[in-house]
Amino acid sequence: MILLYELVGADANRPFSPHAWKVRMALAHKGLAYRTVPTTFLGIEHIEGGVSKTVPVIRDGDAVVVDSFEIARYLDKTYPDRPTLFGGAGGEAVSRFVERWSQTQLHPPLGAAALMNIYGLLDEANRTFFRESREKRFGKALEEVAPDPERFVAMLRLRLEPLRSMLEMQPFLGGQTPLFADYIVFGALQWVRVTSPLQFVDDPVIAEWFERCLDLFDGLGRATPAAA
Repeated sequence: MILLYELVGADANRPFSPHAWKVRMALAHKGLAYRTVPTTFLGIEHIEGGVSKTVPVIRDGDAVVVDSFEIARYLDKTYPDRPTLFGGAGGEAVSRFVERWSQTQLHPPLGAAALMNIYGLLDEANRTFFRESREKRFGKALEEVAPDPERFVAMLRLRLEPLRSMLEMQPFLGGQTPLFADYIVFGALQWVRVTSPLQFVDDPVIAEWFERCLDLFDGLGRATPAAA
């Protein structure tokens, strides 16, 4: 059985890493059995002998793979008889573009708006780590990063316009059925769904796509409740 190391806070049943959510969906898409290993920020350095500074990480037999995109590539190569995540080399290349778009255009406003919510999900030791590392990254106190979270929510809605426009033509980024490109964007939105009560998606076209993604694989995404 594949082991998936994913990020959690004080509640081990509330995984919130956007990248680990991509892999959860990818494993379900391939129909592969897996077991999750809940890991805190401070626990990451102990994963598989310190193989990575980030999650997700998977162990599949003797293979240890890090980075969500590389994991997806590994799964498609290793299990070619299972449903494809990319639909070929062209789909893989386009998915890489979607990944870059998501991480440069969606993650910054999402992460800023949900920053204090994520901080609130952690235990005391991990809060100390999170505050020190993020304040070093942003060059300011956590509370100063997003004093007005709604401003970042508005920014996100503008940046989601290409997705909304495309989804007017087809139900998924992958076409009639989802591919890894869908899970990339889903992971970003699921990240804030499970950490923040802010309403990040109000456009009906995007909201319907997100609901379809939440329902995939017997409601895998929906099984982790939204933040209250």
